[in-house]
Amino acid sequence: MSPMEHKTAGVPTLKRLPLYLRLLRRMNDEGQKYASGAVVARELGIDPIVVRKDLAITGAVGRPRLGFQIDEIISAIEEFLGWSNTTDAFLVGVGHLGAALLGYQGFEQHGLRIVAAFDSNPDIIGTTVHGRTVLDVVQMPELARLMHVQIGVLTVTASVAQKVANAMVEGGIRGIWNFTPATLDVPKNVILQREELASSLAVLSHRLLLGRGSD
Repeated sequence: MSPMEHKTAGVPTLKRLPLYLRLLRRMNDEGQKYASGAVVARELGIDPIVVRKDLAITGAVGRPRLGFQIDEIISAIEEFLGWSNTTDAFLVGVGHLGAALLGYQGFEQHGLRIVAAFDSNPDIIGTTVHGRTVLDVVQMPELARLMHVQIGVLTVTASVAQKVANAMVEGGIRGIWNFTPATLDVPKNVILQREELASSLAVLSHRLLLGRGSD
C-alpha cells in the first residue's frame, strides 16, 4: 500500500488492530495458514462485522471459504500501522515508569526501538538501565538531530514536561508519546499522543462497580 493509497482509521480501529496482530502471530506460530474474520472475532469476543471492517481497511484481501492468509494479513496490519520498519526513539525520565518501559521487550515487535535514555538526576546519569547507559538530558536535542530520531517518550515529572517537550522539538523529534499528566503545547507539525492512565483506570473501576465486561 503506497502512501497515496494509505487509508485513515479511527482510534477504536487503531486500538483493535494490535489485538488482531497478537492473535494472528500466535496462530502463525502454531502453524495455521489461514484465519477468517469470524475466527478472529470469536477468539477476541468482538463483533464479526467490526472485525471485517477493521481488516478491510488494511487492504488485505481474503479468500473465499479460507479467509486471510495469515502471513499476508500480518504484513498488511504491520504496514498499515507503520510497524513494518522499526523506528528509533529516545526516552527521557528514567524513574520507575521510564525504567519499566526500557525493560519492555515487546516494543520492537511493534516497530519501536528505544535507543537511548536521558535524565537530569546526577545519581541516575551514567548508570545502566536494561542495557542502556543513561545520558544527561542536555545532550538529547543534539543527539536527536545527529541520529535523526523522530519519536520521544516522555516519562518525566509533570513540572518539567513542557521544558523537555520543547527540547525534543528543538532536536527535530516529530512525535511525542506523553506519559505525564501535563497538557503540552507543541507546534502543529508535532504529533502528540498522551497516555491517559487515570482515564483508563476510571473506566476499569467503573466497570468493576457495574459488574460489566468489555464492550
